[in-house]
Amino acid sequence: MESVYIETSVVSYLVARTKENTLAREWQKLTADWWRLRRPRFECVTSPEVLKEAAVGDAEMSRKRLDQLNGLTVLQHTNEVDVMAERFLNAGALPKKAKADAVHLAFATVYKINYLLTWNMKHLANAMIWIKLRPVAEQHGYEFPFVGNPLQLMGRIEYEG
Repeated sequence: MESVYIETSVVSYLVARTKENTLAREWQKLTADWWRLRRPRFECVTSPEVLKEAAVGDAEMSRKRLDQLNGLTVLQHTNEVDVMAERFLNAGALPKKAKADAVHLAFATVYKINYLLTWNMKHLANAMIWIKLRPVAEQHGYEFPFVGNPLQLMGRIEYEG
């Protein structure tokens, strides 16, 4: 079974309050479809970094985010993850302020996760960034995960009705 690292923005869209006829609402619908239809087909994992980020903010919304993450395997934070995150930051593709994003990439890379699922297009699902980070992972014996959003990881779905 292939594996997916669930990044914070995914559960944020899953439980968000969004206005009709907005891009955010479309992303929320796509996320809910993926969560319902595709998630069971993967081994879904997350990290302490995601749990920490999900717990921040409005108490009701953070509880909803954490409820959605409940039951996922939480990967252990290791020194190897910290080292890989630093390597990603030192490569210059990510700004230093994007350390949490480097940590998400490091978890997925070190634990050999097939996919990192995110709506963060600025630092994660950004081909101009990951094309520079893939060689860093490979240089250290790792395969870089596919980083994409729920629509990209939807696959073929047979809708009922």
